[in-house]
Amino acid sequence: MKAVIPGTSLAIHPDRFPDPVEDVPTDQDVGRAVLAGGCFWCVEAVYQPLDGVQSVVSGYAGGDAESANYEAVCSGRTGHAEVVEVRYDPHRISYGALLKLFFAVAHDPTQKDRQGNDRGPQYRSAIFPVDDAQRKVAEDYIQQLGNAGAFTAPIVTTLEPGHPFHPAEDYHQDFARRNPNQPYITHVAKPKLEKLHAAFPELLKT
Repeated sequence: MKAVIPGTSLAIHPDRFPDPVEDVPTDQDVGRAVLAGGCFWCVEAVYQPLDGVQSVVSGYAGGDAESANYEAVCSGRTGHAEVVEVRYDPHRISYGALLKLFFAVAHDPTQKDRQGNDRGPQYRSAIFPVDDAQRKVAEDYIQQLGNAGAFTAPIVTTLEPGHPFHPAEDYHQDFARRNPNQPYITHVAKPKLEKLHAAFPELLKT
């Protein structure tokens, strides 16, 4: 089966992606998701335009606080992944919807320890659940996508609970919006945003 979107492992179009069968209960005022899908500049750009998303912060998770800095993380030896912390209103957008976009738009979950030309464990596909409910929803959704044949290769996304989030340096924050003509942004982030706008216009802020 050929991928629907050239250059990716998608086997079904993003707008046909299934919703998670189970989702996190909406019993809180503010939700928090921590996701790793390659360069945080590009993942951040996908989540910022979403209705119900209150903030998106680029950072690191998976290692200790002392090595949570860009120079150290780029070595690939700290255990960290580049991540984004998404704070959202669960009554306007669900954790399940954030996961759906994570797999359908934000990155390629079949690439192990890399995204495109970015290589190393700091660019791995990973979810850092903040509680057991998120872990169970993510675990079930990965299995659901596998059963649905959503990708042409196995999903390699890891679930890594229990790791604190460490914000990245200020110059990484809001990077794609502040630097729309930077070559990396035009070649990597822009196509993701185009896919988001084409497949999920109903999820965007007005």
